[in-house]
Amino acid sequence: MIDTSVIRARFTAVERDLNERSRRLLAAAEAQTAGYGGIAAASRATGIARSTIGRGLKDLAMPGSLSGEIRRPGGGGPTLIEKDPTLLENLRRLVEPATMGDPMRPLMWVSKSHAKLAAALREMGHKIADSSIPKLLDLLKYRRQVNRKTLEGGHNPDRNAQFEHINAAAIAAQAAGQPVISIDTKKKEPIGPYKNGGSDYRPKGCPEMVNVHDFVDKELGKAVPYGVYDVAANAGCVSVGIGNDTAQFAVNSIRRWLDVMGHERYPDMNRLMITADGGGSNGSRVRLFKRELQALADETGLTLEVHHYPPGTSKWNKIEHRLFCHITQTWRGKPLISRETVVELIASTTTKTGLMVRCELDTRDYPKGIKVSDAEMTTLNIKGDTFHPEWNYTISPREPT
Repeated sequence: MIDTSVIRARFTAVERDLNERSRRLLAAAEAQTAGYGGIAAASRATGIARSTIGRGLKDLAMPGSLSGEIRRPGGGGPTLIEKDPTLLENLRRLVEPATMGDPMRPLMWVSKSHAKLAAALREMGHKIADSSIPKLLDLLKYRRQVNRKTLEGGHNPDRNAQFEHINAAAIAAQAAGQPVISIDTKKKEPIGPYKNGGSDYRPKGCPEMVNVHDFVDKELGKAVPYGVYDVAANAGCVSVGIGNDTAQFAVNSIRRWLDVMGHERYPDMNRLMITADGGGSNGSRVRLFKRELQALADETGLTLEVHHYPPGTSKWNKIEHRLFCHITQTWRGKPLISRETVVELIASTTTKTGLMVRCELDTRDYPKGIKVSDAEMTTLNIKGDTFHPEWNYTISPREPT
């Protein structure tokens, strides 16, 4: 892939001192140096037509063909905009963003390719070729844009206050020598010879072959990675489920972290702070999640301090950008052909900052649709905080009966 930014930087630095011939020759020299695809790259970088660069290449090949005459600045025929004053404004109307479904706006429901834009302009009475569209779009300062994930939905007025509340609670817990964990479910992944995003090094011309279609294998199913990230230790524990992502699965993943990492690292632990998203299997409104946490508190004698992030802010959860993103990097370009492959790839995830990950397969079945009654909720030893008790609450062990 030719880096057009370098060509553009060199050309822009000297463009004002160049005449028509030297501009053509410089662009041709850049195209010649770049090799295969150089004409297209030089045209994109300099804005000079490919045909002009082609003439420049002929001039470089036969220097004797160059005459001493140079066309004066501004010479030549009138531009499209000069010949057709309404052309640019009509093109702007075709490409400018508008409310989806506006019946009066042409090309609202189709991709705005050069050919379709030129055809629409010709229907308006303009004489224009498809090849002229890129220059006009450049004059309008239009570029092809991809979607960007930035919209988070409605903002709760106490969103930032909740972030500060969680941060203060985490600092206090760590100062007291108590663990702080971040929990969440990673995206489910189909198991089998399926395409996985990203790329990896392989012998040239030997890409790994995968299925054309991504229909889920009924026997292998999907992998459901549920992660527990220890914020202070920079360590993760991931349980890979093979069934449903339920609150029971979520809490059992916390239980597994306690068994294989938590108790060993924090032998004097009597309190556990948990940060979680506002939705999903560990959501703030999920009764089953609270009931299972109560069972965990009763088993371990730990007081569980739970804090949920406000709706629409899941990417702020530390596990997302300290664990899950690195797992995605580890298995990029690698088909997840078996459950063992998923476990091994997750367990091999490391970073320069010292991230360590432990991963195990959880083959238990977690049924969906379990209901928790009002009467059962009254038996839970839950105390809500004064600030947003629906997001912040403490579950303490119940007295043995």
